[in-house]
Amino acid sequence: MKQRVITAVIALIVFLPLLYLGGLPFDILVTLMGIVAMSEFLIMKKKLLVSFEAIISFLLILSVLLPVFWAGFWTQDTLGGSFYLLALVMLVYTVISKNRFSFDDAGVLLLGGLYAGLGFRFMMLARAESLWMILYALLIVWITDSGAYLIGRKIGKNKLAPHISPNKTWEGSIGGSLSAVVIVGAYLYFVQGAFPYSFSTMLLWTLVFSVGGQLGDLIESAFKRHYGVKDSGKILPGHGGILDRFDSLLFVLPLMHFAGLI
Repeated sequence: MKQRVITAVIALIVFLPLLYLGGLPFDILVTLMGIVAMSEFLIMKKKLLVSFEAIISFLLILSVLLPVFWAGFWTQDTLGGSFYLLALVMLVYTVISKNRFSFDDAGVLLLGGLYAGLGFRFMMLARAESLWMILYALLIVWITDSGAYLIGRKIGKNKLAPHISPNKTWEGSIGGSLSAVVIVGAYLYFVQGAFPYSFSTMLLWTLVFSVGGQLGDLIESAFKRHYGVKDSGKILPGHGGILDRFDSLLFVLPLMHFAGLI
């Protein structure tokens, strides 16, 4: 517990000032987190971090993460084209490696690069939109997670997904989402001008995003159980890896994009 608290304090000391600053410093931090997340996929697939497939995997996620303003020629079309070109290279490597690196391996790394890459890219775009927008996303995730834990521990009886995450309950899940609507609703009330929709509409979206964040958490639990690992990584002692800490946010931020907020 002590190690967990120390890690959380150190992480917040680094994360919060850069979150407040935004711009290039925050984008660099998020890009580094994306690279670490990609390395966690490689490790779970038992791939060397110094290998051809690792290099292509890192280039894949960078092709999604590199912000447009880093290079004038790096348009949105170029980003998509770069990702697809690297995907083709990865598929060609399955032939060259004589299936030592298989189609299944390529599929996992491609989907992992897209999932983590877009999630972290939308984190940059949310901060570029406004500090209020990224704080909105973070509050939904934090309040939902805390509310689900506290309420589930107190009154939770009915298991939500025992085959994936045995400790989660329906009572905790519902309580976490209701907590998010109430507490994040108070936040929205004071910063209504920072959002494009009415207060009531934003409350409905908050509920949707809270449920989405819990789905992101379950998805992370599902592939960790598939690979037989407790944590996706060890970069955050007591907390696991980057994917462990940002699993809900990586699901919430794309949903916010589809909702027209980012």
